[in-house]
Amino acid sequence: MGNQVEKLTHLNYKEVPTADPTGMDRDEGPRIGVSYIFSNDDDELEQQQDSVHDLGGEHPALQPYDPQLHEVECSVYYRDECIYQKSGGGHLSTYTPENLLNRCKPGDLVEFVCQAQYPHWVVYVGDFQVVHLHRLEVVNSFLTDASQGRRGRIANQLYRYKPLSPAVVVRNALEQVGCKDRDLSWRNSECFAAWCRYGKREFKIGGELRIGKQPYRLQIRLGDKRSHTLEFQSLEDLIMEKRRNDQIGRAAVIQELSSHLQAAEEEEEEEDDHRHPGARTAKPTSFNEMGLMCLVPS
Repeated sequence: MGNQVEKLTHLNYKEVPTADPTGMDRDEGPRIGVSYIFSNDDDELEQQQDSVHDLGGEHPALQPYDPQLHEVECSVYYRDECIYQKSGGGHLSTYTPENLLNRCKPGDLVEFVCQAQYPHWVVYVGDFQVVHLHRLEVVNSFLTDASQGRRGRIANQLYRYKPLSPAVVVRNALEQVGCKDRDLSWRNSECFAAWCRYGKREFKIGGELRIGKQPYRLQIRLGDKRSHTLEFQSLEDLIMEKRRNDQIGRAAVIQELSSHLQAAEEEEEEEDDHRHPGARTAKPTSFNEMGLMCLVPS
C-alpha cells in the first residue's frame, strides 16, 4: 500500500497533548505529540459499508442530519494565527447535490457530510464535475455521483489561507487524476482538496517535521464560554483528529472530553494530597448545561 500503513490511534483524550486550560502555554521544553498513522479514512469507511451490503445487512437507522446537532464547532491555530474555523449559523448550512450544482464555481471546495461518516471533500472543476481522492485514487466524477446521496456545502471559507486562482486550483486537481496507492501524497479527501486550493505542503503526507513543541492547536467549542484545546505537531495529524470528531459526532466528543477532564482533575487532587496531606480543601463542583464538570470559583 506504499504510504498507507497499519492503523494506529489513541484510545481516549487522555493520550492527546492538551494545552493549559488557563490559556497560558508553559514552556517545559520539547514535547512529543501524538502522530496519527492512518490508512485512508474515506476508503476505509466505504469498504466497511460495502461489506455490510455484501452480507445482506442494512445500515442502522440514523436521525435526520442536523449540522447544529451533530457537527463539532472548532478553530485551528498555528501558533497564534487562526487558520481554520467552523462555527454555527449559516456556515453549517447544507444543500442537496442538485442545489449545489447551481452554487458551485470552478475552483470551489465542496464538503459532503452525513451522520456517522467522515466528511468527503471534492474540488469542483466545472461542467458538473469534481476531482477527489476516492478509495486510494484521485478520480474525476460527476458531483452528484461523488456525493453518494449526502448533502454538502461550499467549504471555501473554512480554511483561512490565501487561495490560489480558480484556474490554478482546477489545474492542480486535474493533474493528479489517476494518481493512486504509493504515489499518493495525501491521507484523505480533505487534505487533497485543501492542497489543490491552497498549494501548501502542510497538507501532504510528511509535509512537516514532527520535532519539538506542538505548534498547532485544535480548540473544540463545547458551549457558551467553554472550550478544550488539543495540541499537535503537524497540520496533517490535527486534520485526522478533527475528522475523527466529525465522524463520531458532537455528543460523543463531549462525552469523551467530559471523562478526560474529570479524570485529569481527580489525578491533580491526588497529587495535591501527596504533596500537602491534609492541607487542601476540596473545591465545590458543578456541571454545566452539557454535563461537563467545572470548578465553582471560590
